[in-house]
Amino acid sequence: MEAHKIVSDDEWMAARKALLQEERAFTHARDALVAKRLALPWVKVEKTYEFETPQGTRTLAELFGPRSQLLTYHFMLGPDWEEGCPGCSFLSDHVDGMLPHLEHHDVTYVAVSRAPLAKLEAFKRRMGWHFPWVSSHGSDFNFDYHVSFNETDKARGKALYNYEEQDYMSDELPGISAFYRDEAGTVYHTYSAYARGVEMALATYAMLEFTPKGRNEQKDMREWMRHHDRYEEREAQKACCAHEHKTQ
Repeated sequence: MEAHKIVSDDEWMAARKALLQEERAFTHARDALVAKRLALPWVKVEKTYEFETPQGTRTLAELFGPRSQLLTYHFMLGPDWEEGCPGCSFLSDHVDGMLPHLEHHDVTYVAVSRAPLAKLEAFKRRMGWHFPWVSSHGSDFNFDYHVSFNETDKARGKALYNYEEQDYMSDELPGISAFYRDEAGTVYHTYSAYARGVEMALATYAMLEFTPKGRNEQKDMREWMRHHDRYEEREAQKACCAHEHKTQ
């Protein structure tokens, strides 16, 4: 860590108060942005999507359960993948504690992936998660919401992601989509966010930004973040490498 400027209590307080004014402006700007998000028009979901769940096949409307709002997290775990995406796993580590609060505020949360249900259940057990996770295997859901990509996209090297054509990156990418179900049972798509648009769900990042080193990464989370059951493995590897270096 680089040497930091050291000042008196009075100097620190003056600098902190100046920053507070900017933080307040940021908070008000975010409130205004959220209001515009809530004012977005909705689109009626015409297609009947079906998902495999531990309780059997369910439609998108049935995923809501007794609630009128649904958040679906597009978790990167394709049919041929051996394990879930580390970044999606990082986000998912934050979810279980939120569930009671979301559910008591009329929101159902469900993770959705294209991998078969048995693979989702196995990875869920490994990670110790409890949130609902369903398979869209055999459904167009992930493709229609632009988080899964086919061989045609791969061959042309381009795919529609985050509302624009981008260079092809992977057969699966992350996102979150919101839906509303009215009293008649009609479902509407109200919002989707992708890439860094889902970052607000990462409470660990928010906590890190309070610390002296902040996120402490040059590019993105891939520099340091791992599946939570692999941190000890990584530390053991670092210790082994350090020992080998000393003995050389």
